Amino acid sequence: MVTLLILAALLLVGAVFLFNRLIGLRNAARAAWSDIDVQLKRRHDLVQSLVDAVRGYASYERETLERVTEARGRAVEALGTGDPHRAGQAEGILTSGIHQFLVLAEAYPDLKASGRFLDLQKSLVTVENDIQNARRYYNAVVRDLNTRIQSFPDLLVARPFGFRERAFFELEDPAEAAVPRADVEPGR
Repeated sequence: MVTLLILAALLLVGAVFLFNRLIGLRNAARAAWSDIDVQLKRRHDLVQSLVDAVRGYASYERETLERVTEARGRAVEALGTGDPHRAGQAEGILTSGIHQFLVLAEAYPDLKASGRFLDLQKSLVTVENDIQNARRYYNAVVRDLNTRIQSFPDLLVARPFGFRERAFFELEDPAEAAVPRADVEPGR
């Protein structure tokens, strides 16, 4: 009888330990997604500021400016859903637009020399690096959480308590993960 009580107590302690570890990973994944959310919102604001700065210099490049603005709007909307897969798709389209946008800016020497534009470009490069780091951390936490949820004995606790796998934050095209090149030296 005592052996059964000790065994039951050990099983209970083990289950509590596994549950707490899963809770910690789930909370870490939520916090990591929140970090991505903040960085992407910063990026969206910077993109809008870049579009506004370029609009005066390149008013006849309206199609490119509209595409970037529309991509930004879709990315903001996708981010609001909290779905990493959907956000990744929308951010991939926005990244492509940013690349086109920066190429467009190369054609305007006055724009490249603008202090405001140069500051915005530098800020964009910084934000892109921050997003890349936040995405890497988030995906590592999600990998750990998903592995625990799928592994024995954790799955014995995870399934009954409703722990679900989370989606990775991925971009469709690996080239879109690269930080946009921004030549911040005037006259180059």
